[in-house]
Amino acid sequence: MNHIKAKLWTKDFIIISLANFFLYLVFYLLLVTMAVYVVEQFHASESQAGLATGIFIIGTLIGRLFIGRLITTIGNKRMLFIGLLAFILTSCLYFIHFEITFLMITRLLHGIALGMASTATGTIVAEIIPKERKGEGIGYYSLSITLATAIGPFIGIFMSQHVSFQLIFSFCFVLGIISMAIAFFIHIPEVKASPTKSNSNGLKLSSFIEPKAVPIALIILVTSFCYASVLSFINFYAIEIDLVEVASIFFVVYGASILSSRPFTGRLMDTKGANAVMYPTFLLFGGGLLLLSVTNGSVTLLLASILMGLGFGNMQSITQAIAVKVVPSNRVALATSTYYIFLDAGLGFGPYIIGFIIPLTGYRHLYVMMGVIVLITTILYYFMHGKKERINREIASMT
Repeated sequence: MNHIKAKLWTKDFIIISLANFFLYLVFYLLLVTMAVYVVEQFHASESQAGLATGIFIIGTLIGRLFIGRLITTIGNKRMLFIGLLAFILTSCLYFIHFEITFLMITRLLHGIALGMASTATGTIVAEIIPKERKGEGIGYYSLSITLATAIGPFIGIFMSQHVSFQLIFSFCFVLGIISMAIAFFIHIPEVKASPTKSNSNGLKLSSFIEPKAVPIALIILVTSFCYASVLSFINFYAIEIDLVEVASIFFVVYGASILSSRPFTGRLMDTKGANAVMYPTFLLFGGGLLLLSVTNGSVTLLLASILMGLGFGNMQSITQAIAVKVVPSNRVALATSTYYIFLDAGLGFGPYIIGFIIPLTGYRHLYVMMGVIVLITTILYYFMHGKKERINREIASMT
């Protein structure tokens, strides 16, 4: 009865999800346009263009690493608005056309601002969602990022072909303003830090990383590293196999597959447990990568994107839900920060490492390797979390 009455789609839940969507829309929009901008405006090399793109993610890592610890001290609401204000101000720096070093600093600062704001939104939403609907709620919330991954690149590519970069930067600035404006309408719960933690002195690893969230964070680190091979190199692979036109809608189909499955997977986690969703996602994601490795036509390419959406797309939300469920309420901020640090590390450093692998393997063998790694990670998940989850559910069913 309680479960039925617990309301998920509240005003606050909808607004915080929208605010997060606009933030990530800017991130993914600039992700696909920044390399072109750097090459055209600064006549930079491909490695410099790649750095200008990737340094943003390094910034988010820095932001998350320190902000997770500060949220319980500063407060959810204050941290959200500090992050949003920093996001807007750093967006203005794109209009200043100095040398490429200045742009790199701008990208780094913009990334730090996103790390601050998105860690705050993730923490707030974890507090807003009813406990018994945590998996379902985080599943819906993470759709704000999923939709951004599909819509952002599409808008970015379209705008880069039809308007100036100044207009693109203006659009991003407006999206930041909208995100901050709607945030004023959210009632943000504050979580008090426990006295023992708040009074502790010195810098310890547990002040920046939540130890209980590390096992599941390691899983998302490995799988996001594998997904980075798709996110960063699918266009190059599409050129090689002559499927450029179809590849342009790859992430739209990917997003649609997540959108259609997310309502069921979140609810399934809440009723049957995380294992009921996680094991199939490993098989789907690994299978999608293996299918991608043998793709020769449009149908198999898009089928691979559907499998990866059902796999990695749902894995993202379920692992985040696990991260916040294994910690007490006063450590939710740090658990959220820890989760995103590992996710961003996989997505951010993955392309750099994979760039050294591709000349040795080629794209087809690369995706075979990534698919095998994902399937092997199923075993890692079993020992990191799955076994304990199964035992806990068996004990709970007996009582």
